[in-house]
Amino acid sequence: MKLRLAWLYPRHMNVYGDRGNVIVLRERCAARDIGLEVEELGPGDRLEASRYDLYFLGGAQDREQRLVARDLTAQKGPALLEAVEAGAVVLAVCGGYQLLGRFYRTAEGEELPGLGLFDAWTVHPGPAARRFIGNVAVGWEEGTLVGFENHGGRTYLGPGARPLGRVLAGFGNNGEDGGEGAVYRNAFGTYLHGPLLPKNPHFADRLIALALARRYGQVALAPLDDALAWAAHRRALRLARRRPILERWAHVLGGVLSWQRSR
Repeated sequence: MKLRLAWLYPRHMNVYGDRGNVIVLRERCAARDIGLEVEELGPGDRLEASRYDLYFLGGAQDREQRLVARDLTAQKGPALLEAVEAGAVVLAVCGGYQLLGRFYRTAEGEELPGLGLFDAWTVHPGPAARRFIGNVAVGWEEGTLVGFENHGGRTYLGPGARPLGRVLAGFGNNGEDGGEGAVYRNAFGTYLHGPLLPKNPHFADRLIALALARRYGQVALAPLDDALAWAAHRRALRLARRRPILERWAHVLGGVLSWQRSR
């Protein structure tokens, strides 16, 4: 069996080591004798909807997002939308997730057009607003997901999208409604990076299984030795659950240190 993955804008959208997600998908496929061919597509490259089973889009800063937004909506967008409607699997992280919504309004008020794959939009409340940074734990339909978030934009979902999971610790989409990420058909958007899949092997297998099912029908994935990956998952989960405690202590210590400095 063989799958093809289109890695969109790897030179521009890879600010948080998101390439680790591609590595995990390739290694988990290889361990099961599934060939995963990875093709990198940058600005100006043509995207053929029928060629790929999976798509990956990582995170970036506003400057790179501005460049990619133009190419994504004008060049690759129609083919990507066609692929998703045909059941292709998409994983989009942070900035990539934002660009697959309707629009992203930057901290300076500039509105970058999104692809509209997700019924979602993102607004940055301004440079003085608090960034959402730290370990995250999410309740997902197949267990928990863990990761690290670092974003200023607040994402809101419309009725055509559903959240990937419910926030157990951290901020998630907007710090208000308890949702994290978005799902439409086999497309997944999320703020969990750092990267996501090494600490969530069950989610990586979900993506692989969906891609295989689309091309070959239902395929049972052979189990792998995931001891190290699950140890990382449990460690990240503990850290995320301690986050409120650590933040309270940081607030207390920050107050003490401020008092000492003021002295």
